[in-house]
Amino acid sequence: MKVILKADVKGSGKKGDLLEVSDGYAKNFLLKKGLAEAATASGINEISQRRTADAFHKAENEKALRALAKELDGKQVTVAIRAGENGKVFGSVTTLQVASALAELGYEIDKKKISFKDAVKTLGAFDAEVRLMEGVIAKIVVNVVPLT
Repeated sequence: MKVILKADVKGSGKKGDLLEVSDGYAKNFLLKKGLAEAATASGINEISQRRTADAFHKAENEKALRALAKELDGKQVTVAIRAGENGKVFGSVTTLQVASALAELGYEIDKKKISFKDAVKTLGAFDAEVRLMEGVIAKIVVNVVPLT
C-alpha cells in the first residue's frame, strides 16, 4: 500500500515522503495513529509540486547568498576598541563588534557566521571569514583602531 507520511516516522521516512509499505503496517499503525494518509493521485501531485517549489526557493536563496558574498568579499570594516599605549588592546575584538560594524555598512550578518583565524588582541588589520552557508564564504578585512 502506498502512503504519504504526515510526520517523521523513525525507521520509515520523513514527513512528506511517499512510501510503499505493507497493508498491515499501514492500516494498523500509520493510518490508525494519524502518521500517514493513503496516497492518492492528488496527494502525489501535491508532493511533487511542493518538492519543486522547495528546490526553487533553495536555489533562489543560494543565489542571493552568493551575490551577498561577492558584494562582501574584500570589504573593510573598522572596529574601535580600548587600547594601551603599546598597541595592546584590553580584551579582544569579538564577532559581535564586527557584526555591528557590518550593520553600519548595511549588511545584517549574524555574529555566528563570522570567524577569525586567531583571537584579535592587537591593533592593526586582520582577515575574517563570513560563512553565509556551506560553500559560500566571503573574506573581509577588520581594521582595529584605538578608541578615542
